[in-house]
Amino acid sequence: MRIALTIAGSDSSGGAGIQADLKTFQAHGVFGMSAVTAVTVQNTQKVYAIQEMRPQIVYDQIVCLFNDTPIHAVKIGMAASADLIEAIADAFKKVPAPAIVLDPVMISKSGFPLLHKESAQALIEKLFPLAQVVTPNIYEAEKLVGSEISNTSGMQKAAVAIAELGASKVVVKGGHLGDGDATDILYDGQDFQQISSPRIKTSNTHGTGCTFSSAIAANLALGKNFFEAVTQAKTYITGAIEHALDIGKGHGPTHHFYDLYAKAGMRTKI
Repeated sequence: MRIALTIAGSDSSGGAGIQADLKTFQAHGVFGMSAVTAVTVQNTQKVYAIQEMRPQIVYDQIVCLFNDTPIHAVKIGMAASADLIEAIADAFKKVPAPAIVLDPVMISKSGFPLLHKESAQALIEKLFPLAQVVTPNIYEAEKLVGSEISNTSGMQKAAVAIAELGASKVVVKGGHLGDGDATDILYDGQDFQQISSPRIKTSNTHGTGCTFSSAIAANLALGKNFFEAVTQAKTYITGAIEHALDIGKGHGPTHHFYDLYAKAGMRTKI
């Protein structure tokens, strides 16, 4: 069986972070492992607090897993501090790193900062060069390139600029852009592809970024190339949003197992 590792924070509500990543890996038939960077206090309404793990613990989690088993892809999510970022980068100096998908998580849906202001440069310097794919949303891409993005042309320019920061391949996610289709820009360092899906009217979108990036990692673990992996991940996250679960008083989670539930004749909605 193919194996993927998520390096991310824990979401106590189960919709994002390592919980979303592990569900996504398993939904793709990929066995999921995790290195926890932080524990959050959150529900569907907001993030209330974060307790970061000690950097050495994060480093040790990664190295011990690679020492035990082959890992075919890695997804890196929330790493809030420069010390955590450095620990992750140092760990990958000690192991034969596979394809790495970096989701540059900066802020929660409720507005809680998930990356310290002084850590953005460390993220770029330490983790961008390790990543095969970087997956910022519009807001994250604007922060990374220092300019506003209002259309797909701006997304393409941002993708090039982010690649110039050290990323091998870039996906700029356009879910927050406008009211039309949800359009993403894919850039492999030479060529662009644009993929779109109908915008689904729902407030239950908690964990969509985590789920999308971990779906890319799962598809890379399965041997898909960049454009195939992202296109199939787009199809998966669109279905997960379409069947999103009405859980909690805030933004409910996407349904990571919607396809498996449907095939088993189980209800895909709550």
